[in-house]
Amino acid sequence: ARRAAGSTPYTLMDYLPDDFLLFVDESHMTIPQIRGMYKGDRSRKETLVEHGFRLPSALDNRPLNFEEFEERVSQAVYVSATPGPYEMEHSEKIVEQVIRPTGLTDPVIEVKPVDGQIDDLLYQVNQRVNKGERCLITTLTKRMSEELSDYLKETGIRTHYLHSEIDTLERSEILRDLRLGVYDVLVGINLLREGLDLPEVSLVAILDADKEGYLRSTTSLVQTIGRASRHIDGKVI
Repeated sequence: ARRAAGSTPYTLMDYLPDDFLLFVDESHMTIPQIRGMYKGDRSRKETLVEHGFRLPSALDNRPLNFEEFEERVSQAVYVSATPGPYEMEHSEKIVEQVIRPTGLTDPVIEVKPVDGQIDDLLYQVNQRVNKGERCLITTLTKRMSEELSDYLKETGIRTHYLHSEIDTLERSEILRDLRLGVYDVLVGINLLREGLDLPEVSLVAILDADKEGYLRSTTSLVQTIGRASRHIDGKVI
């Protein structure tokens, strides 16, 4: 390409007009991924070059780093229910979408005590199952997810445990089966957050919501709560 070593690579962004408008969906996730793209690529290729598996020129076959990306974006709209620090710091105007395009209101959120939570959860799940609705339950540990899933199965509730070892295709099949009614409940840890529409789900149960950690951060909780916002009777516990 007759580029100098270390120079900025050409990308599709070079073919866009100067006044293009960039929309970044789920920006709280997308912006960090753009930041990490260059660093991940660089780390991998430096190891290959160091051990002789690639020529040094391989380092120049790379994505844009974040500073180069910023230089090519003159105007952008960041779209997210939970905007991150970058969006909040760089946005001249923040617009709140009060009315959902679906016309549905936000789900009811109820905070309950830990004592007797499993018995109460079973009651809440049975109420939804009897009406032909679906439920999502998120826990903090793999062990708790497995034990809860086994317990619900023993009570006759069609339950599936969604864990990190399930590949993308199988995950899609499980979600489809939930919508079709093969399962009534999905149990998991980092369960079903951004960009997932499951209109049949009327209950989202978040166990140990008071615990510290990134799985119970404001962003994680708001995104998990959003899974119940596609149902007119959506509720979060």
